[in-house]
Formats: sequence, structure tokens, C-alpha cells
Amino acid sequence: MELNDGNLQTLAGYLQQTLSPEINVRKPAEKFLESIEITQNFPLLLLHLVGKEDLPLNIRLSGAVAFKNFVKRNWEINKEEGEDRIHSSDREAIKALIVDLMLKSPESIQRQLSDAVSLIGRHDFPDKWPSLLPQMVEKFNAGDFHVINGVLRTAHSLFKRYRHEFKSQQLWTEIKLVLDTFARPLTDLFVATMNLTTVHANNVDALKVIYSSLTIICKVFYSLNFQDLPEFFEDNMSTWMTNFHTLLNTDIKELRTEEDEEVGPLEMLKSQVCDNVSLYAQKYDEEFQPFLPQMVTDVWNLLVTTGSQPKYDVLVSNALQFLVSVAERAHYSKLFEDPNVLSSICEKVIIPNVEFGTSDEELFGDNPEEYLRRDLEGSDVGTRRRSACNLVKALSTHFENQMMTVFGNYVQAMLSRYAENPESNWKCKDAALYIVTSLVVKGSTQKHGTTQISQLVNIEDFALQNIYPELEKTDVTSLPVIRADAIKYIITFRNQLQPQTVVGRALPRLVHLLTSPHRVVHSYAACAIDGILTLREAPQAGSNAVVPLVKGEVLQPMSRQLFSNLFAVFFFPGSEENEFAMKAIMRTFACLQEKSLPDMEEALPKLTNKLTAAAKNPSRPNFNHYLFEALALTISIACRASPAAVTTFETILFPIFQDILQQDVQEFIPYVFQLLSLLLELRPDGKDGKVVSEPYMALLPCLVAPVLWDNSGNVVPLARLLCAYVSRGGSHVCSSARLSGLLGVFQKLIASKMNDGEGFRLMSAILLHCPEQELSPFIRQVFVVLFQRLSYSKTIKFVKGLLVFFSLYIVKHGAGTFVDLIDEIQQRMFAMVVERLIVTDVQKISGRNNRKVVAVGLTKLLTECSQVIEGQYSNLWSPLLNSLVELFELPEDESEQSEELPLNITESDPSVGLGYQAAYSRLSFARCKEPDPLAHVSDPKLLLAESLGKLSMTHPGRLGPLIHSGLSPEGRGHLERYFVAANVTLA
Repeated sequence: MELNDGNLQTLAGYLQQTLSPEINVRKPAEKFLESIEITQNFPLLLLHLVGKEDLPLNIRLSGAVAFKNFVKRNWEINKEEGEDRIHSSDREAIKALIVDLMLKSPESIQRQLSDAVSLIGRHDFPDKWPSLLPQMVEKFNAGDFHVINGVLRTAHSLFKRYRHEFKSQQLWTEIKLVLDTFARPLTDLFVATMNLTTVHANNVDALKVIYSSLTIICKVFYSLNFQDLPEFFEDNMSTWMTNFHTLLNTDIKELRTEEDEEVGPLEMLKSQVCDNVSLYAQKYDEEFQPFLPQMVTDVWNLLVTTGSQPKYDVLVSNALQFLVSVAERAHYSKLFEDPNVLSSICEKVIIPNVEFGTSDEELFGDNPEEYLRRDLEGSDVGTRRRSACNLVKALSTHFENQMMTVFGNYVQAMLSRYAENPESNWKCKDAALYIVTSLVVKGSTQKHGTTQISQLVNIEDFALQNIYPELEKTDVTSLPVIRADAIKYIITFRNQLQPQTVVGRALPRLVHLLTSPHRVVHSYAACAIDGILTLREAPQAGSNAVVPLVKGEVLQPMSRQLFSNLFAVFFFPGSEENEFAMKAIMRTFACLQEKSLPDMEEALPKLTNKLTAAAKNPSRPNFNHYLFEALALTISIACRASPAAVTTFETILFPIFQDILQQDVQEFIPYVFQLLSLLLELRPDGKDGKVVSEPYMALLPCLVAPVLWDNSGNVVPLARLLCAYVSRGGSHVCSSARLSGLLGVFQKLIASKMNDGEGFRLMSAILLHCPEQELSPFIRQVFVVLFQRLSYSKTIKFVKGLLVFFSLYIVKHGAGTFVDLIDEIQQRMFAMVVERLIVTDVQKISGRNNRKVVAVGLTKLLTECSQVIEGQYSNLWSPLLNSLVELFELPEDESEQSEELPLNITESDPSVGLGYQAAYSRLSFARCKEPDPLAHVSDPKLLLAESLGKLSMTHPGRLGPLIHSGLSPEGRGHLERYFVAANVTLA
């Protein structure tokens, strides 16, 4: 692609079309640009277009966005495939052009190109782009704040990853290089910019730019100091802290914004300064100690003089977080130990900031989804309330008794005010409940809720006096915030409150509160029901059994009303796809199990209607996930109770699934494959002996089409579905015409490090269920493909899968056939398989079924294979036996297994892992039990002993010397125990 005006005009035309509101215009243009993006000079054309000042700004901005997205998609080289989608000359030209272009561009374009620079820097800086930092530092002398701010924004974007990177030598080396080049120029720029605040004190427009620059400088300071305290900043701490003190006490009336919501430049700067001093208080308190008293005074004054408007929320939150950082450290406790100080903190800082503010009230009524996200899901990290709560917890660590006394008086006073006039003083009770929760909770997890509480508060008595009465008020529309607070208390302390009271008194009221029209209230109620249904009884002594607190028979009397109210939630405005209600529906089915069958007739059409509606525009990932979980549960429960129900579910669901597949609803396709697998696995044999009916068979050619396998989210569920086809369909599915398509999928999967496990699962299913006459023409090529993969990309995960597959082949077709097949591919290759794979890696096999398969396979090699017993490989008999005994007796070798951590961890508790995850989310309730191909073998140790006993009958006197010379005394002792247990004596 040439760099000429004609191509620039063509590119501008397509970019113009991508801005069209008409999808028929926009989509083809986007597809075209995507199709040519790997052409040489394409990214350079984009950059030249962005730099053409005679073009309309919207097209140039569109080009900048397209360039950033191009970098995001293509700059990183795919290590697995080794493919570089960008020509090397383009890479160098981009790095030579982009910084200067970014700095002279308008701010909107500058921000896009700055992001692109940081994306490139993430991969190339510093090793492949050593000129970047000197080029940026040079621009600090430009005197133009448009240029300087562009450099600072890029530096911030480039360095902020230091805040979350794991410590490593490579990281230290990079940070040192950055500090050597950047720390002094940044400090000089900071001091110079601070001086400009005085020079331009009467120029409001200039001050806005200056204070914006100072904010970015402070952000870069934070990133560069996050991992460790650099020597340069330690030496120049006085310079920075003196200026931070000045900034915290600066107040310029002209820079205040008129709107309550609009944050001004000074507030943003002070907020970042609070972040910076918090970092030093947390991590470098010894070096920071001389400056700490002054900073505490500054932050205290800031807190008591800052208003309650929402525009100050982040500033107040960060200021409070600084006090938290100080209060958490025992050696600063003297600053707070005076009861008058604690009382002052409570009255002037904590209570004003936990009060239900105007912005909270607006959020509750106008944006309940954001309110729920903050309050219920714990994402209120940057709010005044959460920071005030953190300060309460920090102070309670050192002064729990004093805090209980001081705050107890305030809480009692607030509850009394509420009791006098609930309608007018409800905010008092809201604040009281928030403070009590903050004081009492000492430890919690997302899964289990509160795990540790203060013993100084009786939460049961408090609930009886202040919580249950609120839940039991008949009017579900009154005082919705207090009602939500009461439910939140139940959610928070569900594990600590008396179980009989929670189940007998709270649960029925929560079912009733589902009818509240307030979205926060009915969402809280659904969440509380879900939480209660996951509670477990305390384990009995000596037992690890997990017993649910709420059993099906307890829930069944209210199940009809519960389902009715949960489904009714979807009719409230804004709750059409309420994830909390859907999760509670799922949990109710899980709790009731077969006792939900009477309710299923009414519930199933509602679920399928929701599925049909959601498929038109999937926008709520968690709701969708719980919807499919609920459907999986209904299928499992109903079909296990009555296998014939599979046909009913297929009749209802197939048309919906067909639409989802035809419309290519990518978010739902992996779920559809999982439910199809479940239906197929539960399907009873048909009258003609066929399990896989015609509708399934009609779908099969589509399932092996390469386009479906290109989406990584489809791979795992699709592989499982094909395994279900093969295991349930056998010869019907594995006819020669269809088998080649299945083997093509296997070859694609086995070539990938990510998906080779699915390849082995599919091939194992084919091996077990495909008729031998159909598979035999292909089996040699299957082994060739496996050995090719082993030679160019050997991983522990692959070797483990390979050993299990080899063992399965031996079990199915015989040890002699296996040895002949290996040696047919390459002469005497079986010896290499034993010496380089079996002996070295068999100990790494994991999983009960896999270890059993390998044990049986090795047993057959030892006792049924003439080549090993007395042929050319007889020298391998003892090493094989020794490996097998070690497999039985030694712990699993877990070395070098970090490479294969599963994408979705299997847990025994179905509630673990529930929820949406990007690309592929496994449905916990659609799982099938991992098949055991050797269910008839109860103890492989006994099988080994019995098989050796039979072998000794045909080779009397031979095995004893081999065992004695080939096994250690410990190994012989283990083997002797097997013989005793099996009542076997060698001949």
C-alpha cells in the first residue's frame, strides 16, 4: 500500500463512512478497514492522515482511534503462533513519528495517540524503544503547556502499570532507567510549575492549565514511588512535601466550580496529593515521619472545612484514606488516644461523612443500579461512606473499647431521634446502622460474608430491637432506604445471627419484600434470600459433610409464593433483567431439587420467555449466566426424575437455540452448547436404539465447521458437546463420512497449547465409542499427529494427556497392538516412549480416573505384551514395574505444573465459580460427572497383583528374580502387600 495522496483520500472516505449512523454504511467500511490493516504501510497511512490539518477534525480523530485500536490488536506478537502482523519497517517508522505527531495534535487526538504510545511502550519500552524517554524529557523545555501536558499524560499512561506489576528484576531495571532519566526533570518541572502559580496568580485561565499540569505531575510521582522509595525522591522529599503542604492549603475562589457535581481543578489536585501522602504514610512511614504531623494537620483542616457537595466526594474520600493509613500504624496511635480526639473525629469527620447525602438519595431513586453496585457489590471504595467506615475500623484496631463507648452514645442518640419521628429522621437510623456495621465487622469474604465480628456488640439483640421490626412492617413502600438497610444487615451477619431466627423470621419477610416497587429493596431481598439459601450447618465432629441449613422440605411450603414474587420482580421498571432475582431463582431450584417439580410447569415458560427476550440484545452478563444456570437446573432435576422429560425440553428449547445459533448471538452460543450437551447426556435410548436423534444429527455438520472453533469461548463447550455426540451416538455418529470431520477438529485442538486437553477428551471418546473398523484407517495418522506435537511443543500438560491416551488405547485394543503401532511409525520407538515419557513423567499424572487408566495400561504392558515380557523390550519390564509401583505409592509430582492452571477451576460446591466470566463461562449446574472408562476396576493394585499371578503361571520361576533385581526393597515391600491383599502367590 503506497503512501500517496490517493490512498489517503480513499482511507479518509472509509473513515468517514465508519462514522455513519446507518449500519449498512458503517459495517462494510469497518470490515474493509479491518481486512487491510495488516497490509504494509497501513498504520503509517493512518498517522499521516491524522497529521493532515486540512482534513475535518472528526475524520482525523476517527483515524487516531482506528490507529490506537490497531495497535491494541496487533502490536503484541502472538508467541504461540509466532505471527507478527505488523511489518518491521512499519514498527520503526511508527516509533519515529508518533511522539512528535502526538504533541502537535489537538487535545482530543493527543489523548488517543498518547494511549497508543503507552500501548506500544508496554511491549517495546525500554529495550526496543530506548529513545522514547529522552525524546519526552526534551519536550519539558518547550514552554508550551499543550506539549508538556501531552508528555505528562503519556508518562502517566506509561508508568501507571508500576502500581500493580509484580516485583521482578526486569521491573526494577526498567524503573531504575526511568528514574535516572525522568526523576530530576519531573522534580524541576514540579518546582517550576509551582512558581508559575505565583507568577500567574491573577490569571484564572492560566491557573486552570497550571493546576491541571500539577495534577498529572502528582500522578506520575505516585506511579514512580509505588514499588519502592527511590533514592532521588528520598533525597528530595522536603521539596515535594513542602509543596504538597502548600497545595493542601491553597484555596482560589475563582477556580471553584458553580455546579455541585462538577469537580474543579484544585479539588482534583488536592485529591491526588492526599493519595501521594497516603502512599508515603503506608509504605515509607519511617522516612516520612518528620512531615507526618504537618500533613495530619493539613488533612484535618481540609476535612473540617470541605463542604458536603458531591464534587468534593473524591477529595474527602482520599483525605480520609490518609487518616486511615496513619491510624492503622501502632506507633502513631498516640495521635488518637485522647478520648476528646476520638470524640472530635466521630463528630466532625465520621458522622458527617456517613450520613445519607443528597447524592446518595438521588442515586437510590434515579440510578439504583449504581447504588447496588456500590453498596451491595462493594465497589464503593472511593466514596465518603466507605472511607469513613475504613477510618472507624482502623481506629477500632487500637481503641476498640473507647470507640464503642464514644460511638455507642452517638448511635443511641441517632436511634432515639429516629424513633421520635421515623418519617423525618430516617437518615439518623441509616447512619447508625452503617456505623454499627463498621464497628462490628472485623473480617469478611465475598463468598461467606462476615467471618469475624467484635465481641463487644450483641448483634442478635441489636437485630431483634432494630432490624426485624423494620422487616415486619406491612407497608413495603415506606422508608425504602431503612428497609434496604435492614435487609443489608441480614446479608452482612447471616452467618452470625441465630439460624432459626434468620430462617423462621427473616426469610418469610424477605419473600414479601420482593414485592416492593423500589428496585434497591427488591434486589436486596433477592440477594438476602440467595445468601440464606447458601448457608451451611456447622459440621458434625469428625465429619466433613456439607449440609445446607435450609433444606428442601423447609422451603417447599413457601416455594410457590417465592417463585411467584421472584418472577414478579421482572415486571418492575428497570428490573426486567434483575440479576439478583434470577440468581435467587437459580438458588431456589438448587435448594428444592425434586421438590421444585410442582412449580416447574409454571416457572419453565417464564424462563424460556426471558431467554427469548435476552437473546435479542444480550446486555446483562450476570443475569444471562444465572438464567442459563436456572435452565440447567430445571433440565437436570426434571430429566433425572423422569428421563422422558428430555424430549419435552428439546421441544421447548430447540427453536430458541436454533435462533441463537442462526443469529450468531456470540454471548449465548457457549451456553447453548453446554445445555445441548446436558440434554444429550441425559437422553434415554430411543425405540430404534438411537440416542442421537435427527435434530441433533442435522446440527452435527455445523459443529465441526472451522468458523465455530475460531471463537475461543466456544472451544470447551463445543468439545464437550462433540464428546456427548460420540459417547451417546457411537457408530451412528462415527461413520466414516462423519469421522473425518471429528478428527479434523481433534487435529486443530491438539495443535494448541491452550486447547490440547479438549483434543485428548474428544479423541478418548472416539477411541472408546467408535467401532474399530471405522477408526482403524485413521489411527496411525492420529499417533503421527501426537508425536509431531510432542516434538515441536512438549509441555507437561500435553505429556500427561498423551500418557493417559496411550493407556486408554492399550486398554481398548491391547498392549501388543500398541507396541506394534508405535514401532510401525518409527523402528524401536516404543523404547523411547517408555524411557523418555513413561518412566520420567508418569508420576505427574493427576486425577483419580486418569491415574487408574494409566495404572491399568501399564499393568497390561507388563502382563499381556509378549514384546515386553520376553521379546525385544524385555529389558524395559523392570523399569515399567518400578514406575507403576511408584505411581501407586509416591505422591503426585506437581513440579512444573504452573503452566497449566485451569481457566475455570472445578469446585465441589456448586456455588463456587458461579457468575459470568469473559469468553467462556462454565455452567456449574450443567456439569456432568467425569466418565470412568474403567468403572469395573475397583482397585488397580489388586489388578496388578492378580495379573502378575496369572503371568507367573505361564512363566514359572521367572518373575521373582526380575522383581528382586528391578525393584528397591521398599518397592518389593509394597508389591508384597498387593499380593497378600489379592491372595496371590507367584509361581
